[in-house]
Amino acid sequence: MMQSNQLQLLGDKNSERSINQLTEDIKFITQEIQELYCLDAIPWVIGVSWGKDSTTILQLIWNAISELPIAKRTKKIYVITTDTLVENPIVSTWVRQSLKTLKTAAHEQNMPFETHLLYPELKDRYWVNLIGKGYPAPRVRFRWCTERLKINPANRFIRNAVRENGEVILVLGMRKAESIKRSAVMKKHEKGRIRDRLSPRSSLINSLVYTPIEDWRDDEVWLYLMQWKNPWGHSNKDLFSMYRGATADNECPLVVDTSTPSCGSSRFGCWVCTLVSRDDSLSAMIQNDEEKEWLQPLLDIRNELDIKNDRAKRDYRRIYGKVELFERNQKGKLSVDTIPGPYTKKWREYWLRKVLEAQTQIRQTAPQEMRDITLITPEELSEIRRIWLEDKHEFDDSLPRIYQEVTGEPFHDRNKTPETETSLLGADEWGILEELCDEDEMHFELTTRLIDIERQYYTKSRRSGILSDLEKCFDTSSRSREEAIQNAYHQRDIKEAIANADVKKLQKLTQSPEPQEQKWSDFKFPNKSNIDN
Repeated sequence: MMQSNQLQLLGDKNSERSINQLTEDIKFITQEIQELYCLDAIPWVIGVSWGKDSTTILQLIWNAISELPIAKRTKKIYVITTDTLVENPIVSTWVRQSLKTLKTAAHEQNMPFETHLLYPELKDRYWVNLIGKGYPAPRVRFRWCTERLKINPANRFIRNAVRENGEVILVLGMRKAESIKRSAVMKKHEKGRIRDRLSPRSSLINSLVYTPIEDWRDDEVWLYLMQWKNPWGHSNKDLFSMYRGATADNECPLVVDTSTPSCGSSRFGCWVCTLVSRDDSLSAMIQNDEEKEWLQPLLDIRNELDIKNDRAKRDYRRIYGKVELFERNQKGKLSVDTIPGPYTKKWREYWLRKVLEAQTQIRQTAPQEMRDITLITPEELSEIRRIWLEDKHEFDDSLPRIYQEVTGEPFHDRNKTPETETSLLGADEWGILEELCDEDEMHFELTTRLIDIERQYYTKSRRSGILSDLEKCFDTSSRSREEAIQNAYHQRDIKEAIANADVKKLQKLTQSPEPQEQKWSDFKFPNKSNIDN
């Protein structure tokens, strides 16, 4: 039983339901789970983050199924957890231990639970997109992380289960009391229910969502976890201690669509999360426990990523090379500005160095059991290197150099390709071209891209497509920054004139000299004799 001071901390003075009433509700839910489980052969998928709500759901279902005869425990129950690979390390360790303990207990107790730890695909991972492609740190208006890191891995597993079994029941620990937004989302789904607490989801075909504790309050969740023993041998008191060490106590739910609220400043989320103004939970963990001061490098990176205006760190063109404009209203005054694109080469290399430095430092200062921590995986580093070399044509190949400078170890590429291993050009040639272009940024960019496209096609038996790729270089890199932005405004004015049927303005715009695009014949390649010298 829980100690009195814990009861006082968790209790709600305005509770409308007594412990006896909660006990009766648990009995009702237990019977409901048993009936639903035995009703058909449709497998269950329980989405857990191993926070308080999903642990409660898992414990309720485990206890209910354990009361059934072994002969009736025939239907598979999949327990899935998504690891974004940028999880809070403390929580990530807890999750892995929980999965291991659950798997062992399920085998020993003849329970039909099967655990699965899910990961985002390599191309969707956080550092591959931020450091590799240059995606800016996520914001509410550009929340590129949620779908890639959370929705896709979970939905991929669920859809595979549907293909194998025809349909599934997805069990989630969602509660209306968590927030006004969560309550509104759940009430919206209630309209399509086929029975109590079973709701369809348009994003998941042939799947029904089951939410057994949807009407529970926070204090009831904690009372249940503290007074009902964990059946697979894990410690709910340790879970409570983890929550008590931080100011925020909302867990990050299993996300299956964009209507599910993000975990925000919660403890059971990503340490890099910039969707909130500050990470209260990670800060609190460091402040409340001297043994967790080794986490400070993570908080420093997160705070540095989270700046309001990062234009100076980003390209003036979008990731596909074009200048785009947007209209904004600042204090009642309309203005048109460029939409900033990905992080520049300088800043992508900077973030790589910062993450590797943090990883190296933590491996030296963390508790012994945490010193094998990995902030950025070898597979991610290989993919980042490939993107820089092949997609961004940065043939100076700076990743291995940065890796060795920070870690003191040589970089071993686990995903070698002919392009990454063809070293006709390298850092020396990059430096020569930079010097020849005499600080002309766009001339240098265009030159390196054209030469590197030739390098990439050098290894191919067929060179079809090379002209198209060379043309793309001229489309995106032949104008100076000022000319490209001026041309974007010019094209916008023409579109507005056409939309407003303003013939005079259209004539004036089309007759005025438009910024000239550099042609193949106008481009002067560096003199070979100069390069030789």
